[in-house]
Amino acid sequence: MGKRLSAKYKVSRRHLGTTGTSLWGRAKDPVHKRNYGPGQHGPAKRVKRSDYGTQLRAKQMLKAYYDLSEKQFARIYVEASRVRGNTSEKLVGLLEQRLTSVVYRMSLAPTIFSARQLVSHGHVMVNGKRVTVGGYMVKPGDVVELKVSAHQIPMVLQATQTPERDMPEYVEVDHKKFQGKLVRVPSFEEIPYPVVMEPNLVVEYYSR
Repeated sequence: MGKRLSAKYKVSRRHLGTTGTSLWGRAKDPVHKRNYGPGQHGPAKRVKRSDYGTQLRAKQMLKAYYDLSEKQFARIYVEASRVRGNTSEKLVGLLEQRLTSVVYRMSLAPTIFSARQLVSHGHVMVNGKRVTVGGYMVKPGDVVELKVSAHQIPMVLQATQTPERDMPEYVEVDHKKFQGKLVRVPSFEEIPYPVVMEPNLVVEYYSR
């Protein structure tokens, strides 16, 4: 197991809830066999968290789910807080508009990590133009597609032919053409998180 894959699964185990569900909803996640945190103290009884600890955990879970660095996540939060309206709704909306998120939601990639890889390697186009920045903000109506050279990549075929997750209504996709579009910016309730996410606690964390 590669270092990055191993680290990803440790993050999933660290943030698992009482149900022991994978942070990304992956059936292959070792969390299903080891329903406790990593390290020698992992199996120990979980302690009650303070308000700060609960807010921090909510932030870390959301950040890990989208595979973002602390700096990237904080920048998105600042952008969300500048827009009039519910900051937690704006936050998850911006996270779902990221190109890597859109590619993942369209099931053009099996994981958020492989979606980032496709984008950074130049396999993804938006409105006919190649985009290599995972944080590119996709607007409703933008056409996202894979280059012809990416149609036979094994992980792409895996994602398009045997999807293991539901397709949300805020994206449309034609897997035969390897393209789709973002229909609208989703509300929090529409986003198919496999675990309970609490963006309202993330707002509290940054507002303290």
